[in-house]
Amino acid sequence: MKKIGILHGMERSFPEAFVEHINKMGLKDIKAESVLIDMVEQGVGDDYAVIIDRISQDVPFYRAYLKNAAITGTAVINNPFWWSADEKFFNNALAIKIGVPVPKTVILPSHERPTDTSDSSFSNLKFPLSWEKIFEHIGFPAYMKPHAGGGWKSVYKLNNMDDFFRSYSETGQLVMMLQEEIIFEDYFRCYCLGGKYVRIMQYEPRNPHHLRYHSNNGPASAKLLKEVNDYVLQLCHALGYDFNTVEMAVRNGVPYAIDFCNPAPDADLKSVGQENFDWVVEHASKMAIERAQSQKFGKDNLTWGTFIKNSVGIEVASLKPIKEATSKKSKSKT
Repeated sequence: MKKIGILHGMERSFPEAFVEHINKMGLKDIKAESVLIDMVEQGVGDDYAVIIDRISQDVPFYRAYLKNAAITGTAVINNPFWWSADEKFFNNALAIKIGVPVPKTVILPSHERPTDTSDSSFSNLKFPLSWEKIFEHIGFPAYMKPHAGGGWKSVYKLNNMDDFFRSYSETGQLVMMLQEEIIFEDYFRCYCLGGKYVRIMQYEPRNPHHLRYHSNNGPASAKLLKEVNDYVLQLCHALGYDFNTVEMAVRNGVPYAIDFCNPAPDADLKSVGQENFDWVVEHASKMAIERAQSQKFGKDNLTWGTFIKNSVGIEVASLKPIKEATSKKSKSKT
């Protein structure tokens, strides 16, 4: 029997429906449950073949537990090692490299010095920054948001330089991004599960939270939806996320990736609506079952994105001649 676990916090509607959906299928060798953690010993796993992670971004103990589970062979969704390393500014840089349009963006040092640093810690940082050059590049209106983090926390809309400096002074030790505003004619929020299941949802981020999945726009063209679908898959394959949402704003017919680092995306029935909720429960279950069936204890069962895999491939190739040369040298001495 292989167990599929879901690790969550106060969230209820999605985890409970996910567990119920899998168990109702009556699979003889697979069952699902809410994860229960007791003693966590280094290098010793428990008996979960798959764990869906919905909460470790807020609980460091859980992130450490999941890394330990992963190294013993649990297929953790999403990869806790990559999730720990990833952030939104890097996401944008990667999008540019793979040809997905993104808004013009710059990263800013924290307004306040990080704890345990002094002025001399920043001898490599120009002061003041070239603010005029930055504002000319980004333009106004603009958005400022944390380079790492989720939801709509500490997000500012800025109309001019005065807005910027006033808001920047409120950000404390947060590292922020300044990003051009994409004035859009259409907007999509897209689930991507298992690197192949995509759900494109028309979305209106300017609406109150409970009305954001109610768009006033008519149906989008098949051509635009195909382009959005392809960009979503490109991004999630490059990043290696099994469970993610990608938000895309369409300006002059061009989809721009706005936010695509959402490894524990909203899946609450009350906010996404019944139809979207049913889709994500069904396809998350399908993804988890597929992963459980292919999982092997003691092996690496994590998903690694093409960015990481390509980097490792290049490094291995560059080291191969060194290893061969060392081997030949050893043989010549014997």
